[in-house]
Amino acid sequence: MPAHPTTPSVALDRVTFTWPDGTPALQQLSGAFGAGRTGLIGRNGSGKSTLLSLIAGVHAPASGTLAVAGDVDLLPQRLTLQTDRRVADVLGVGDALDAVRDITAGDVDARHFDTIGDDWDVEARATAALDEAGLPAGALGRRIGELSGGEAVLVALVGVRLRGRPIALLDEPTNNLDRSARARVYDLVRHWRGALIVVSHDLALLELMDETAELYGGTLSTFGGPYSQWRDAMDAEQAAARQAESAARQAVRREKRDRIHQEQVISSRAAMGRKAAVEKRVPGIVANARRRAAQESAGRLRVEASGKEADARAALDLAERRVRDDDTVRIDLPDPGVGAGRRLATLASEERAWVLQGPERVALVGPNGAGKTTLLRRLVAAGSGASRVASAGRIDLSGPAEAPGDRFALLLPRIEAHTDRVGYLSQRVDGLDDAASPLENLRRAAPGVGDVELRNRLARFLLRGDTVLRPVAALSGGERFRLALACVLMADPPPQLLVLDEPTNNLDLDTVDQLVGALAAYRGGVLVVSHDDAFLARLDPSLVLELREGRLTELQLGGERAG
Repeated sequence: MPAHPTTPSVALDRVTFTWPDGTPALQQLSGAFGAGRTGLIGRNGSGKSTLLSLIAGVHAPASGTLAVAGDVDLLPQRLTLQTDRRVADVLGVGDALDAVRDITAGDVDARHFDTIGDDWDVEARATAALDEAGLPAGALGRRIGELSGGEAVLVALVGVRLRGRPIALLDEPTNNLDRSARARVYDLVRHWRGALIVVSHDLALLELMDETAELYGGTLSTFGGPYSQWRDAMDAEQAAARQAESAARQAVRREKRDRIHQEQVISSRAAMGRKAAVEKRVPGIVANARRRAAQESAGRLRVEASGKEADARAALDLAERRVRDDDTVRIDLPDPGVGAGRRLATLASEERAWVLQGPERVALVGPNGAGKTTLLRRLVAAGSGASRVASAGRIDLSGPAEAPGDRFALLLPRIEAHTDRVGYLSQRVDGLDDAASPLENLRRAAPGVGDVELRNRLARFLLRGDTVLRPVAALSGGERFRLALACVLMADPPPQLLVLDEPTNNLDLDTVDQLVGALAAYRGGVLVVSHDDAFLARLDPSLVLELREGRLTELQLGGERAG
């Protein structure tokens, strides 16, 4: 493990940040990140991406102090949406590369030489770095939109490595990456020089961290160890907290019973005193003295009993606050009305054809750039007549494929859709209208549903209150992804075939649990592209197809060829 200087790489002191519409994102946040590798975890919408943007200087705190020990580089979560950016610019070599080419073409303006400095081999250096990362030949001359989602993320990682700044921030860096690409990222992280803060739900990546920082309930806490050690410690702490809560609840019940018993004793004594006074069994002066003594004693008993019960309730309140009762996504999919065995789609290679029918789950796997996303888009277009799709917003399927640079696009297998009710979740989550609100986006997917029910459906995905009225552009990555998922899964009429491209990207582990359960109970067909082996194993697809070099083959889930 790398050495850890005592001086932190990032320190926050009561940092507050509020979005332009007045919505608070972080309030009075204090904490620090070490000089090694730190995994930053937290529920979707807790503010992880916002915190990274503050550390990177993309946004400025409204109050408080944020200190960083050096220049910062940020790999943003939404990089794949920046489709017009050149690969060279993402690498940070665009200006120098343009200057070299201009000089080579005969333009000897002095500013070109200033731009280049000593970096005359910029093209060879950048090309070598892309080759080492396994990116296709000629990637340096492309734009992000011409690459697959996984290739785009790899380009950004190569850029962070090339620039070599003291502090690097990676927001979900393994999203969309295939097995081999993830292995390269893991190796890169193992040998990382400088401070590294990684936001991720990738358990294998989080195991490579020196520290685990959690953003929870507006508080930043740091644990000295990787995710599994943090998880074990958290589970033990929560078990102890639940035990303490149970004991405190029992104490409250006991003190309440004691207080009621004391009231009954006091009431009984008072009744006996009144009866004795009426019957004049004792002189009046004695009766009055006894009555005053009884009242004083009753007052002391009441104060004592009430105090004990109040103390017990305060202890219970403290114990309850230690126990986490997190709100979770609730995904209950409607019945799509698909009969058992109904044909929904056909995927065919030269040798054979596979029919997807309801209810059935089919997984499509393969390396980055093999054409999986392009295949999905063609299937969706076939089911929608290339004009309409029940998806997360408006998607123009008549235009170029999501990854027009796929090297095997012209070799893709024959595909047919046998239903026009197709729900499509794009890998880039680019079907949402950023200027519209979540409520307006869901209304497009379910035009016949009233606003009250739309709000209820959004609430199941933890989008509530004023959040459903904010522009989508102001949502966190996790909130944006949950909205896209809601627009697909909560469409009306419900889709009969769900086509999901990397559906676990940006989802916290509890939400993945909910998604697996919902898809398992879904009565329609599901075709899913994923590099998340743990998710696929839990989904338990009846068929796993691999797309490689334009050919489809059937695999066992572990990757072996079937039969």
